[in-house]
Amino acid sequence: MGQKLYVGNLPFTVTDQDLGDAFTRFGTVNSAKVIMDRDSGRSKGFGFVEMSSDAEAQAAIEGMNGQSLGGRNVTVNEARPMEPRSGGGGRGGGDRQNRW
Repeated sequence: MGQKLYVGNLPFTVTDQDLGDAFTRFGTVNSAKVIMDRDSGRSKGFGFVEMSSDAEAQAAIEGMNGQSLGGRNVTVNEARPMEPRSGGGGRGGGDRQNRW
């Protein structure tokens, strides 16, 4: 099991500090990051927390998943690698040829 956790269903008001503070009771938090929309600067409603050990990460999953944080029940699980996006660049997909 990895030490990096995905935290979903975050309220838009939660900061990196709030997120990290919520997980400190389960062990040492190496980092906590709320993902922000680059255009609006507003939270996307999810983030990542990195715990210092697998045991602490597992305790955090068991202790925080489904619990209220800022008035919303959060989802906590092991972070998975980001899946590659399908290509195309915004013109309807990359598997067909554009003819002008």
